[in-house]
Amino acid sequence: MASKFIYPVIAVVGIAAASGAAWWYQRKSPARTEAPAASAPAAAPAAAGPLGAGAQPPGAPAGAGPSGPSGPARPVAVEVAKVQVARLVDDAQAVGSLRSRQGVMLRPEVSGRVTQLNFRDGERVLKGQLLVQFDDQLPQAQIKQSLAELSIAQANHKRNQELLAQNFVSQRSLDESAANLEVAQAKLALARATAERLRIFAPFDAIAGIRSVNVGDYLKDGTDIVNLEDIDAVFVDYRLPERFQGKVKPGLKATVELDALPGRKFEARVQAVDPLIDANGRSIGVRATIPNRDLQLRPGMFARVSTVFGVRERATILPEEAIVPQGGKVFVIKLVPGADQDTLVSQRVEVKLGIRRPGQVEIVEGVKDGETVVIAGQQRLQRDGSPVRVLELNRPSGN
Repeated sequence: MASKFIYPVIAVVGIAAASGAAWWYQRKSPARTEAPAASAPAAAPAAAGPLGAGAQPPGAPAGAGPSGPSGPARPVAVEVAKVQVARLVDDAQAVGSLRSRQGVMLRPEVSGRVTQLNFRDGERVLKGQLLVQFDDQLPQAQIKQSLAELSIAQANHKRNQELLAQNFVSQRSLDESAANLEVAQAKLALARATAERLRIFAPFDAIAGIRSVNVGDYLKDGTDIVNLEDIDAVFVDYRLPERFQGKVKPGLKATVELDALPGRKFEARVQAVDPLIDANGRSIGVRATIPNRDLQLRPGMFARVSTVFGVRERATILPEEAIVPQGGKVFVIKLVPGADQDTLVSQRVEVKLGIRRPGQVEIVEGVKDGETVVIAGQQRLQRDGSPVRVLELNRPSGN
């Protein structure tokens, strides 16, 4: 029976001993960790001594001190270009269409049957030439009738004048005969005008198009017969942005290229500028004239027009990559000699721009011919006087 009580007592004593040992070990561990921390300040002066004496931190380049390199700054690699003087044309590009100098579609004013077509398709016609004749038998008969009535009215009016002089008729009879005479004259004029409308004449020298009617056709008023085109000179109509309205004016030269005639350029001259600016596209209409004696240009052709506003024979130009916009101003970085003759340093210069061309820009003031400017690598030149190294991009391979 006594053994039943011994085993639980031994277990309790063992558990208590283990708990005490764990408590004692936890109390002793912080004390051991505090000892090295207390000795750290003593080691700090020894560590600070080498750095204070100019020792380099791990990973620092050779010759570098605590505030940076002890030697001169490394040159920045850049690409450069020379400022050039060249002929520059101030122009504007646009697209347009060719039009006849004069063009008209012939249409009858009255209905009738075609009896004559006095032209051939595509041939030249002269001003005043009779081109189309309609059946005019009825108007001609009306003219004869009006002539007869006019003759009677004239005779009656003359007889009444003689009788009134002898006091055989009253003044009223003379007035009535005069009115009848005027009516007869009006009828004759109307008959002749009706007959005249049955004949269509060429309004100007031109080339006839392709007719769409034949002899014997009955046409209503307003039916298309044939188009006439005066193309000894042609117009090119195009539009320019409204910002050019102060530059474009009559008399300016323009160069015209046509897709239908590749490789050829035609010289045109601005004839008129539309005073109205289109509110939808904010553009202004321009019309130029092109001589066309050889008749190679035809109305309706698509044209590419370059209007020349002026020519600068000696313009200072740069690659547009050299431009550095900053704070509402425009700069370029040019290279100037450094302290040594063999070194080049950067210098930021404000410039004023002129005409822009694809890949090029005109410099009105700021740089001169022959100076060297940076076109790549400007972002690494943050201040003036930075040494630079020019990359030789055109160096042959293998050197």
